[in-house]
Amino acid sequence: MMRENQSCVSEFLLLGLPIQPAQQGIFFALFLSMYLTTVLGNLLIILLIRLDSHLHTPMYFFLSHLAFTDISFSSVTAPKMLINMHTQDQSISHAGCISQVYFFLFWGDLDSLLLTSMAYDRYVAICHPLHYTTIMSQNLCILLVIVSWVQSCASALLHTLLLAHLSFCGDNTVQHFFCDLSTLLKLSSSDTTVNELLILTVGVVVITLPFICILVSYGSIGATILKVPSTRGIYKALSTCGSHLSVVSLYYGTIIGLYFFPSPNSSDKDVIVAVLYTLVTPMLNPFIYSLRNRDMKGALGNILSRGICSPR
Repeated sequence: MMRENQSCVSEFLLLGLPIQPAQQGIFFALFLSMYLTTVLGNLLIILLIRLDSHLHTPMYFFLSHLAFTDISFSSVTAPKMLINMHTQDQSISHAGCISQVYFFLFWGDLDSLLLTSMAYDRYVAICHPLHYTTIMSQNLCILLVIVSWVQSCASALLHTLLLAHLSFCGDNTVQHFFCDLSTLLKLSSSDTTVNELLILTVGVVVITLPFICILVSYGSIGATILKVPSTRGIYKALSTCGSHLSVVSLYYGTIIGLYFFPSPNSSDKDVIVAVLYTLVTPMLNPFIYSLRNRDMKGALGNILSRGICSPR
């Protein structure tokens, strides 16, 4: 007897981006340069933090993990999208599609949780500066990262296991440039009630609650800043939070716009917004943290001067 959850299709067809055939070459070059910038820029952040002892602090510890997560998050979707654009082959195997869903959810959830840890770090640094070194100990930082990894792995695994048990016996055309979970559920010939309920439940844990924690953290930071009579003190506090706030705004702004205010009759708009948070946001993070952060610029200058002045 055949299993009820056995899929009828062996592969899916990714429609990709809403781009005219004549413009494929231009956009291929654009997205390839964006992806390479993402990888190289975030690798540079990891390298700087690794080599400069002045950056061995909780804030940059979380930032190094965020940079690695951004590289991985973009690598889930960008290479396959670029290959499809170059070869004009839109197919992806059933197993490959399920795997892409897992890793996309895993790295996306981890991104959200790491941003929350960074917000908590800034909250302690500004609101409780005298107790910062005591509260943000190395053990706590490692624990926060471990919890983030485990929680992200568990939530992505739950989604993927339920998705793998669905049947796909009808249309196998995915109106996206990657295997998006919500898009796949629309194609399934099985009952997806449990899957949709899990999306709501897990979404609260890994997206909504972290976002609320970030808002509370920065609300407390704002209240503390307003109590500082010194303009210099206000500027210093804002400078330490500006980079992180910019990243949070980019990341959550696109996700909220896509999933909380969806356009039922505009799949093209959803695809374009997805490009923003899968490719554009990870690419901008290195620029935001390097251009707005004095410590990162100082570390880069020190390493470059060391390389220039070192004996040959």
